[in-house]
Amino acid sequence: MNNIYAICAENEIKNRRGKAFSLLRVEEGKEPEPWHIFVVRWDKQVFGYVNRCPHERVNLDWERGQFLEPGRDRIICGKHGSLFELGTGLCVEGHCVGESLEPVSVSIFDGDICVSDVTLAEDE
Repeated sequence: MNNIYAICAENEIKNRRGKAFSLLRVEEGKEPEPWHIFVVRWDKQVFGYVNRCPHERVNLDWERGQFLEPGRDRIICGKHGSLFELGTGLCVEGHCVGESLEPVSVSIFDGDICVSDVTLAEDE
């Protein structure tokens, strides 16, 4: 089953900015667990990744909601300065060159940013 969840309105993320989300992911046979992701809106596209650097498994945002290298289109790890391609999540500079961020399936649907290909715990 392909579940789709609206996580925010498209206009809640400014163009060329990112936003972190803390969701609860449900996997079959397990208790719901925290799922920390972020979404970057770049013009009419959105990119989503798990908010975890492959180098030391720390959150990427160098300040709350700051995921992009200033003035550029690359994601930066705030702790180590590693740089990742926006469209692929591939590390191109820093401690984890050749490794990638874990992608999250995101899209824009009816003015909302949505995640899919995952099961989330929903408020009843």
